Amino acid sequence: MKNAVKSGIFGVCIGDALGVPVEFKKREDLKKSPVTDYLEYMSWNQPKGTWSDDSSLTLCLADELTKGYDLEKIGQSFVKWVKYGHWTAHGKLFDIGGTTRHSIARLIKGESPKFSGNIFEEDNGNGSLMRILPLSFYLKDEENIDKIYSVVKEVSSITHAHFRSVFACFIYVIFAIELIKGKDKKEAYNYMQNIILKFAEKEGFNPIEIALFEKILKNSISDYPEDEIRSSGYVLHSLEASLWCFLNSKSYSEAVLKAVNLGEDTDTTGAITGGIAGIYYGFENIPQEWINELVRKEDIEKLCEKLEKKLM
Repeated sequence: MKNAVKSGIFGVCIGDALGVPVEFKKREDLKKSPVTDYLEYMSWNQPKGTWSDDSSLTLCLADELTKGYDLEKIGQSFVKWVKYGHWTAHGKLFDIGGTTRHSIARLIKGESPKFSGNIFEEDNGNGSLMRILPLSFYLKDEENIDKIYSVVKEVSSITHAHFRSVFACFIYVIFAIELIKGKDKKEAYNYMQNIILKFAEKEGFNPIEIALFEKILKNSISDYPEDEIRSSGYVLHSLEASLWCFLNSKSYSEAVLKAVNLGEDTDTTGAITGGIAGIYYGFENIPQEWINELVRKEDIEKLCEKLEKKLM
């Protein structure tokens, strides 16, 4: 897959930036006046093309992976984001989820990223899923599924350490890796279902937890009607919505606009959908004006080139 890193990372940032101005808006309101392009100000009072925490943490992870995999340094880059606005769109943070905030507060106090994440069931927001995509590039040649799971678990658990968040990230990364390898949507999706279910059985994961993923793993999420697809900040909703938007669209722009127009957690659904849609449709399929108006696009491009050189 040519330019996979650039396609995926720009895919995340643009999906995020499309969603930022309408975050928290209801689906029925967006049906009346749907997002078709970058908007400005509104929900977060940010200029056009501004991305949020989703992209910042994705870029922090991508940046660290250009130097190799070091969990402590990934954790420290998240600290720099909170304290100094590292990898923010305009030099300061304007959006952070509760679980992410608590976990990074522990890192600031000196806790290791191995133990900083929130572990309870109510801590299953989408804050680790939204930033996990760069691991797909890092792990794409890894044959050992146990290794893939263990790295995904470590990186998710910096903030989100409950099994459900980790498992959602694992599903997404396995699916993204198959897209990077050039499989078509259906083939990648079926492969992901097969390998994930086998792995869950081998590991003896809690069947009650696995059953929550039934729409994705046992059926095809794409077959569900839109009114059964939720777009809140809950990790399971975000994963379902993103896969649904991606599988039910024929271009990058259709996928991310579908995601944003589902309402509620618009920037994150846009970012998670945008990552896989970017990889699949390729950089040249992302509308040029969206690339041109993206904040810090040159910095993002340099980072992508660096990561591409290191990993691809």
